[in-house]
Amino acid sequence: MSIPILFEDNHLLVVDKPAGIPVQADGKSHDDLLSRLKAYIKGTRNKPGDVWLGLVHRLDQPVSGVMVFARTSKAASRLSEQIRTHQMKKSYRATLTGRLDAHEGTLRHYLWKDEKTNTVKVYDKPGRDAKESMLRYRVVAEVKGDSIVDIELVTGRPHQIRAQFAHIGHPLRGDGKYGKSDGTDLALRAVRIGLFHPVTREWMEFSVGG
Repeated sequence: MSIPILFEDNHLLVVDKPAGIPVQADGKSHDDLLSRLKAYIKGTRNKPGDVWLGLVHRLDQPVSGVMVFARTSKAASRLSEQIRTHQMKKSYRATLTGRLDAHEGTLRHYLWKDEKTNTVKVYDKPGRDAKESMLRYRVVAEVKGDSIVDIELVTGRPHQIRAQFAHIGHPLRGDGKYGKSDGTDLALRAVRIGLFHPVTREWMEFSVGG
């Protein structure tokens, strides 16, 4: 499985993550995206010794799409600050089961992650150390009773998109964790990331097909 490279310089590495591969080794898999990319850099740049590559955000293992990695610690710090201050923009495309009442809107909930089960609990009101989570969505098509939506994350919480839509009764197609497994792949793809280059401060956007 090759990893499509979307952009590369001395500060950034942007790739199109395939579905099914974990971003980082978790003890359950002998293959992960971070290790593959370090091997790629080592091979193409003839780097001696270990390669450093900073992980500044994640995608769940079954999710595919655009990811950005930092090539230096300074770039990692600046990218993390963009995420913290909501300057980095992330857009997704998903297929939801059923038809939504509103064709566009905002979801605001409070999410608490259970580390033991690796699942997220969703609350309508603050409580139990739950973190505020918000996204905006727009329905772009309806196919066989399902809704295809474009999603912009305002916050970036673990399993946020999957958990929030399941909470309102429209889990993602193929999501066995928060909905029902139907034998299909999880219908969620990160289709765009916008960010300021950590050194030049130039605004950059990277996108892939949905």
